[in-house]
Parts: sequence; structure tokens; C-alpha cells
Amino acid sequence: MNISKIQSEFNDARTYFSYIELYPTSDGKVFVKVALQPSVNQFYVVSIHFPDSYPIEMPTVYIDKPIIESAPHRYKVGNICYLHPTMWNPGSHNLIFVIQRAAKWLGKYEIWKRNHVWPGAEIKH
Repeated sequence: MNISKIQSEFNDARTYFSYIELYPTSDGKVFVKVALQPSVNQFYVVSIHFPDSYPIEMPTVYIDKPIIESAPHRYKVGNICYLHPTMWNPGSHNLIFVIQRAAKWLGKYEIWKRNHVWPGAEIKH
């Protein structure tokens, strides 16, 4: 895990996102928590976990609060599908991109809660 790269990306992300924090883990890694508000009435707390091979491999994103019981575009372990893994580009994608995609996923989730149709294109995987 390239912690100095993650720290640099975190510092860049702080310019765009007001409620963002970087936390150490007991095994010497780090993860990020960020609060997002995709609609007027709803805040979400999202955690972003970096794989050992980051930035080669994309981070996993979980919705921590409020708890989402069911929704499309989530993996069996609960992380959201914010981007098809084959589309991850370590040369241009970074923490800001991941947060933006998580916010987009939450906006689509808010629409899905109202009409039970997920907006936008889908790629099977």
C-alpha cells in the first residue's frame, strides 16, 4: 500500500470535500471516511478502503451510515459497484474520482429508492 500516495490524494481531496478524514488501521494501513449529501434531506457516511496494490487496484467503498439493507449495484460483501473493475485506470483515477463516483452512486440510489429503477447504463459482471 502506497500510504504516501494516499496521503497526498487525501490532502488534495480535502480541498473539495469538507467532511473527510483519514484513519490508520491496526495493521499499518489507512482508510478514508467522507460524508456525502446527494440530496437535500440525506447525508451518508462512506468509507474507502485501499488494497495493498493501490493504485493498481481500485479501492472498495462501503456505505457506513445509514445502513443500506438492499440496493442494486452492490457486491455480496456489501461494497458498492461505483465503477466496473476493468474500467479502473491507475494513471488517472484517484481518491477524488472514487469519492465523486460514490456520490454519483448515492444519487442513483436515492432515485432507485423512489421509483425502484436504477438510472443510467449498466455493465454486467
